[in-house]
Amino acid sequence: MRLPFSVLPIRVLKRISLLRPFGSWLAKRFPNFDQLIKQTRYKTNKEEYFTIALTNALFLFIFFAILINIIQIFLGIQAIALSFFISFVIAVFIFSNSLIYPRLIVGRRIKNIERNLLPALQDFLAQINSGVPIFNVIVNVSNSNYGEVSKEFTKAVREINAGKSQSEALADLGADNPSVFFKRSLWQISNGLTSGANMVTVVKESIKAISDEQVLQIQEYGSNLSPLSMFYMLVAVIMPILAITFLIVISSLISISESIMQLILWGLFVLILFIQIMFLGIIKSKRPNLV
Repeated sequence: MRLPFSVLPIRVLKRISLLRPFGSWLAKRFPNFDQLIKQTRYKTNKEEYFTIALTNALFLFIFFAILINIIQIFLGIQAIALSFFISFVIAVFIFSNSLIYPRLIVGRRIKNIERNLLPALQDFLAQINSGVPIFNVIVNVSNSNYGEVSKEFTKAVREINAGKSQSEALADLGADNPSVFFKRSLWQISNGLTSGANMVTVVKESIKAISDEQVLQIQEYGSNLSPLSMFYMLVAVIMPILAITFLIVISSLISISESIMQLILWGLFVLILFIQIMFLGIIKSKRPNLV
């Protein structure tokens, strides 16, 4: 378990239960947060998570309040109310990040699962065609290098070894998983095992459905890249060229010192670099999960 901007280890924050009533009160205001915590695979519940987040925010509030007051003393400034206000804003910001962080973790898990799902199912199908029993196939996939998919199948192997049937273990695994495609594939395999259907046909249908969705996502991704490329050409290529041309013309008409001109050009360079990094981040975020 991780928490953004945590000043103390999580095990220490868990032991400090001073804010547990406030954590329980906040947890009741977020009824869907419990499912989100389960999908992160954190070994905690929403009441404890809210308590930990509140405790961490309180410690950071105290830390920044002391730090800002010490800085004010060295600078000869007396503004205690301002220091407490700034510390409160920082603490609220950190607590808000703690609430958003599980969604980021779940989003990363979904991407990792869906990018490895198709090759994992293809491996699953190849082993079934070779006559390998279903349980051995699940074990082999769990031991393979398929990222979160292998970790999920490892959990299914543990539950089967604990006494659950294969169909029940896969159905339960799909029910708690945040990925819609992984959940759908596991339900199809689980229903196929329960009904005694031909597993080769079942897995083939799952692969076909995911492949079709992959093609649709690629087409949608390509259509989204066209306006992004136009935005990139306009903001990162055309506008800087026009700005530099305008500066050259202005500098020839008005006497601008060399230091000011260098400062403007360096500022323009930093702005273009920021736009380039921002554009790369947008491209990465728009990439489909199945690709």
